[in-house]
Amino acid sequence: MKISAIVLAGGKGSRMNSDIQKQYLPLCGKPVLYYALQAFQHSSVDEIILVVGNGMIENISEEEYCKKELIDKYYFNKVKHIIMGGSERYNSVMNGLKVIHNEMDYVLIHDGARPCITVELIERCIRDVIAYKACVAAVPVKDTIKVVDSKDYAVSTPDRSTLWQIQTPQCFEYNMILRAYYDMIADKEKSNITDDAMVVEKYSRNKVKMTHSNYKNIKITTPEDLQIAKAFLFQSI
Repeated sequence: MKISAIVLAGGKGSRMNSDIQKQYLPLCGKPVLYYALQAFQHSSVDEIILVVGNGMIENISEEEYCKKELIDKYYFNKVKHIIMGGSERYNSVMNGLKVIHNEMDYVLIHDGARPCITVELIERCIRDVIAYKACVAAVPVKDTIKVVDSKDYAVSTPDRSTLWQIQTPQCFEYNMILRAYYDMIADKEKSNITDDAMVVEKYSRNKVKMTHSNYKNIKITTPEDLQIAKAFLFQSI
């Protein structure tokens, strides 16, 4: 059994109000991206595919920066490829899927801007993807959710007990997710694809299992998230 991980690090991070892409911002003395790579390095995955953007950081390309300041510096020898992402998230995932060797049985897809991922959660996802073929890290929502109209008036209130907040890793049998992505790319009517689970839900017959995650597995999106992640990381030391 062979397992690959795609770590997506091509985001711009426009809501961070920073000239530096959010995945490279300092967090407890290391780039945000370091923590996701470290977790996968120490997990049972066999290889890591790192997908980066086409920007510059510290006057070098993102690809060069990642190789010098992350892969080589911290001996992340499971990173087998550093490749360029695409214009949309699903393009970046597709680029990653294409370079995975066809001997791989499963693939875990993770946002590099989620630094609080743990080896324990990765292993839990691996157990579930082997059992169910498709699973995503997720947690039940805590708050009441409102559906609103275009003028910001509440229209309805879904039953909170049926709602989950989706995270990453999102994990799939490799051949199944690859076929689903090819079908999605070929579909001229595709719209509003926001995560990999949606691709599987729409373009395959597989159901997606929720793998119980934890509320610390946040995504760095705004400046406040950096402070929250810092507190979580200090707790784990």
